Amino acid sequence: MFIFVILLISCIFCNSQNQSNITDWPQWRGPGRDGIWIENISIDSLKADNIKKIWSAPVGPGYSGPTVADKRVFVMDYIKETVPSERVHCFDALTGRSLWTYAYPCEYTSVGYPVGPRASVLINEKKAYSFGTMGHLFCFDAETGDVLWQHNTLEEYNSRIPVWGLASSPIIEKNMIIVQVGGQPGACIMAFDKYTGIEIWRAMEDEASYSAPIIIDQAGKKVLIFWTKEHLAGLDPGTGNIHWKIPFDQSRGAINIATPVYSKPYLFISSFWDGSMLVSLDQNKLEAEKVWYRVGESENHTDALHCCISTPVIKEEHIYGIDSYGEFRCLDLFTGDRVWESFDMVPYGRWANAHLIQQGERVWAFNELGDLIMGELTPQGFKDYGRVSIIKPVNMSPHPRNGVCWAHPAFAGKFIYVRNDEELICLKLQ
Repeated sequence: MFIFVILLISCIFCNSQNQSNITDWPQWRGPGRDGIWIENISIDSLKADNIKKIWSAPVGPGYSGPTVADKRVFVMDYIKETVPSERVHCFDALTGRSLWTYAYPCEYTSVGYPVGPRASVLINEKKAYSFGTMGHLFCFDAETGDVLWQHNTLEEYNSRIPVWGLASSPIIEKNMIIVQVGGQPGACIMAFDKYTGIEIWRAMEDEASYSAPIIIDQAGKKVLIFWTKEHLAGLDPGTGNIHWKIPFDQSRGAINIATPVYSKPYLFISSFWDGSMLVSLDQNKLEAEKVWYRVGESENHTDALHCCISTPVIKEEHIYGIDSYGEFRCLDLFTGDRVWESFDMVPYGRWANAHLIQQGERVWAFNELGDLIMGELTPQGFKDYGRVSIIKPVNMSPHPRNGVCWAHPAFAGKFIYVRNDEELICLKLQ
């Protein structure tokens, strides 16, 4: 009997240890929506021996990055067989076993790069929220896949679909889910009751961008930051009232995909065509002012930083990011002057991308060729601590680079979840 009890306790301990290896990555860019991976990774260099593939599960095409919560992993895709449909998948995060899939008819109309959904599934209080390319917003029971409520924002709120489709990942604040739908009148940004789907407020006449929102603290209050097609704006998340907004010139075409980056008291944004802007937020009152704005003469002759998909990093007094054709740059935070540039993250190419994740003093990058890179950002240059190819890009129409991986991975505990247009895989750092 004594031996049985010891074995039982040991088994429970081992199971709890195994389960505790997975922490949540429940929304776009992680728990804080800030691209920070909170995990103690002790390796000094990244080699093939440091990382092991645990499982693989088939999925269809899409740019929707996986998210992880309560030992489940969620992702969206798009299929064109018989009836064009978007799908929301839920898998067991430890085994890859399919737990549920929900599909709904969805035909992409006048959407560039019509590969699949863009936004990440958001998990909150055992509910999963998805937002599709044509404006389908769903709330699911995360355990069963049952639909709790839904909206078709194109039909209900006259969403204006951008060239590359609706892509802004929703955000949760208290009892609301807030999403950039580009609706009208006055419904660029909408807040719904996260339990019932009932509209709570709407704000701004702007058209939608692809950029995801964040929530920050300013002057002792929470402020909701949205970068629409026309403005960078700070709103009251409870009411939608606008505290401040600053115009951002999109005269050459709105390609503002990167998420705004906040490093108190500064907000930084960067777009492919129209360059970068640094904004200073007053910490005593709800006001903001432009510090600098810089733009080059073209996509080939850029100034400061012209980001496409990748969200930059602010570290101390410098900005690090991927320019329009893949050049990795370090800027002086206060002026936008270029400190150094290299092609350490991704080779030269239009729309070139690498997602940057901070983990302590290290930075991890997942580039569009399927490489995982570990290093350190310094004003003297990028310190490369190794790289491993972890997934193969699939050659899907419209064929950039004969195949790219543009979806943001999820980093949960020592597990990494990444997808291409054929499979979702789970890897574990050793």
